[in-house]
Amino acid sequence: MSKITFTSREIKLLQKNPNVQRVSERSITYTDAFKNRFIDEYMTGKLPRQIFMEGGFDVDLIGMKRIEQSAYRWKKAYETNGLLGLTDSRKTASGRPLKRELSPSEVIKRQEAQIKLLEGQIELLKKLEMTERRLLNESQNLAPNRIYQLIYETLEQHSFKRLTAYFCALLGVSRSGYYSYLKAFEVRKAREQLDLEAKELILKAFKRRGYKKGSRSIKMVLENKYGVLFSRKKIQRIMRKYGIVCPHRRSNPYRKIAKATKEHQVVPNKLNREFKQGVPGKVLLTDITYLPYAGRQMAYLSTIKDASTNEILVYHVSDRITLDIATQTIHKLMNNKKVKLDKDAFIHSDQGSHYTSPRYQKLLKKYGLGQSMSRRGNCWDNAPQESFFGHLKDEVDYRSCQTLNELKAKIKHYINYYNYDRYQWNLKKMTPVQFRNHLLVA
Repeated sequence: MSKITFTSREIKLLQKNPNVQRVSERSITYTDAFKNRFIDEYMTGKLPRQIFMEGGFDVDLIGMKRIEQSAYRWKKAYETNGLLGLTDSRKTASGRPLKRELSPSEVIKRQEAQIKLLEGQIELLKKLEMTERRLLNESQNLAPNRIYQLIYETLEQHSFKRLTAYFCALLGVSRSGYYSYLKAFEVRKAREQLDLEAKELILKAFKRRGYKKGSRSIKMVLENKYGVLFSRKKIQRIMRKYGIVCPHRRSNPYRKIAKATKEHQVVPNKLNREFKQGVPGKVLLTDITYLPYAGRQMAYLSTIKDASTNEILVYHVSDRITLDIATQTIHKLMNNKKVKLDKDAFIHSDQGSHYTSPRYQKLLKKYGLGQSMSRRGNCWDNAPQESFFGHLKDEVDYRSCQTLNELKAKIKHYINYYNYDRYQWNLKKMTPVQFRNHLLVA
């Protein structure tokens, strides 16, 4: 015990400290809460002197020897009895035994106090056992940072602040790593805030114009529409972190229609996958796809796509898959005054019966259009057209349409969005219309 004694003025001053339970001329009784906090901070590497000063104590007043003795005593008690070692034992027993016999009422009071203490200890042990089992189950296959977070949440929730070292050993992580994790809390909090802000911007681009997008499209929309520059890796990380899922390409169920008669003729493949020839209005890709809607109803979409710019020049929607769906698409192309065709323009398609039809081929000759066909069973020879149908089916909820007119309105809206607002990576991050104008200027 320190030899320093306190005056009445010093006693009154010490009693004002919330960390002091009681004080006499020669001793100070500290609260259990302060002792608990002392052990927690001492384990993180703080010096006893610093902890007492932060607790509002004047080191010169109480003496450094008293601080060192208290630190040694509490550390020893914590290592020996853990959680219960820091409680004030003078609450239930005094140091010097009584020489006289206790009265029956005093015996009963002491027994009640002991029973209450034992009940509290049993309840605490039960709570600790349940917590141990939960931690062991939840920490399976978790990264150390996640285990540290689990320990922190448990300590805060159940007030087990003196069991940090015990829980770290139980879950197989280092105590120093846990305290490093706590020190970096503010950094992680700031990083999380930045991620949330990025998430809002990415969601804004993801949902723009009502069509969901992948990381490339999101990057281009952010740059062109919001003036925000994010790397693709950051966009992909944020999407994974917050579960932002873009639609995945489905396999194309299109089945080629059998040739109607032997009069149908297949023409050579003069395109040879040279899609990007840098000349708008020269390489024109066409195809037909199925669009089921309203349960059992079926519609068919025929389009003509400029291979150099990816722009959808014209399209035609029908509820029948007769030859007219292909011929009507050609008529629309030639009657569209906004479309400027190259003098060597030609139509490239698969070997479907619509395109091998003598009537269709005669119509192309009438308009002075050349013709090219993919090799048999080779969808890659018309890949850009198939790609457009894949994106359309991923991004348009056509199956929910109840009428053909409703379906036509959705397709019209999407094609307008695709041409004017859907940025594409392989078009120098431009939209099809922007890229077409870029080529014309070049």
